Amino acid sequence: MAQIGKWSPLDMAYIALATVIMMVCAWISIPTMIPFTLQTLGIFLCAGLLGPARGTAAILIYLGLGMAGLPVFSGFRGGLGIVLGPTGGYLLGFLLAVPLSGWLMQRCGGKSIPSLLGMGLGLLLVYLCGTLWNVCVYAPETGASGFLAALSVYVLPFILPDIGKLVLAWFLCRRLQPYVKSSRQRAD
Repeated sequence: MAQIGKWSPLDMAYIALATVIMMVCAWISIPTMIPFTLQTLGIFLCAGLLGPARGTAAILIYLGLGMAGLPVFSGFRGGLGIVLGPTGGYLLGFLLAVPLSGWLMQRCGGKSIPSLLGMGLGLLLVYLCGTLWNVCVYAPETGASGFLAALSVYVLPFILPDIGKLVLAWFLCRRLQPYVKSSRQRAD
């Protein structure tokens, strides 16, 4: 993984752009208890286009801005309360999904099926973190109980839209990757 000191200004610009893309993806939202957003599209674009190190940096900045109170989360909300609320586990799951998916996608060399599987594993990790968060942290406040009950409320309604976003992210990554330079391809 690249270290921050070794990143070029171009790398930092990609990270900043990916952070903004995450914000815009969060703002495009259908409000429900757990909002339908384009965030999963954003995280898999980060993973696929930037790889594990730069993609994770973008997610860390995005989460940091949100926790600091800037309105970067769905519904133009921000603050630590959002991360500690019902969507907190999903937001933290992004932080685990991007390096895993980015690494798997790099390892497979951009091959279609392995790339989709890498994104799928990342999506499963987001679901797992979000569901466990709701069962262990948030459920005592809402009265919901059990892993299966949480899955039926917090995961099942989102599977088909998330698969669509995942496929769209894969397609966009394949189209845009030739234009995204890595740290090793710097144009000095």
